[in-house]
Amino acid sequence: MAIRPVFVVSLDNRYCIRENIEFEFFNGFSNKQKQRSINSLHQAFAMKNANKKILEISSKSESELGIKLSAFNLTIKTNSGKEFSVESVFQSSKVFEKGGPYKDLLDVSSKAAKKDERLKNSGKIIAFNMNQQIFGIEPKTYFYHWLYINTLCMHSDLAEQILTYDAFTDIVFNPQKSINCQAEAAAIYVSLQKQGLLKEALKSKEAFLDIVYSSYK
Repeated sequence: MAIRPVFVVSLDNRYCIRENIEFEFFNGFSNKQKQRSINSLHQAFAMKNANKKILEISSKSESELGIKLSAFNLTIKTNSGKEFSVESVFQSSKVFEKGGPYKDLLDVSSKAAKKDERLKNSGKIIAFNMNQQIFGIEPKTYFYHWLYINTLCMHSDLAEQILTYDAFTDIVFNPQKSINCQAEAAAIYVSLQKQGLLKEALKSKEAFLDIVYSSYK
C-alpha cells in the first residue's frame, strides 16, 4: 500500500485541495506497472468521490490528453519558432549558489535536462531566471505553477479539454522527494479559469503571485 495525493479543483481561493489517498501500489518501472498503480489510485479516490472526473497527467497516463499535458511534452514555442518543454525550461531557469542558469539544458531532452549533474552539484537554488525575469524561491511552487499554467494557455485545445476534469494525479510525483507537481498546476489552472480569474492572474508574475498565493499553500 502507498499514499499519494490527488489534487482536487476547489472553486474558492484555495484553488486546489490536496487529498491524500491510500491505494495498492505496484512496484516496477514499466508503463504497465505504473498504469496499474494509476488505476488503483483512481479507484480508491472514486470510492469517496464518485461524482468527480479524474485525470492522470504524466507520460505514463493511459489518456492521450494526460500524456500531452505532461511537463515533458507540453511545449513553449518561442518567437524564433523553437519549442522547449516545460521541464527543460524549468530546469534551465534554476539559479544556484555556485552556478546557473544552465541555458544549454534547453538543447537536450526533458529527461536529460532533469538528470543533469550540475543541478545536484551547484549548491542551493537561490532564484529562477527565465528570459531575464527573476523569480524568488518562495513560495516554493510559485515559478513552476506560473510556468506550467502560462504554457498550457498557449495550447487552446488542451486548455479547453482539461476543463472537463475535477481532479488530477501524477503517479511519479512523491511529495516526500519532490515539491512541484504538474497535476497540482493543472488543478489550479482549472479553478482559475472556472472562477474567471485566469486572465487577471496571468497579467504579470506579480499578479499571479498575489492571486494564487493569497491563501493557497
